[in-house]
Amino acid sequence: MAKAKKADDYRSLDIEALKDKISDEQMRLKKTKFSHAVNPIENPLAIKAQRRNIARLKTEQRKRALGF
Repeated sequence: MAKAKKADDYRSLDIEALKDKISDEQMRLKKTKFSHAVNPIENPLAIKAQRRNIARLKTEQRKRALGF
């Protein structure tokens, strides 16, 4: 259920907001990876979740570029 809710949230964003959200999430992922390299984070699966979240955003961006 949570995945469908996230996808619905991304569909409601306009193109510029979607681009901003992608760049913000990518920066957050880089910071998390760096933190994990220096000092192991409590939940390493958070990195996987962030990557998937970015993939969902990029998928929505691609759908709009193709006109779906």
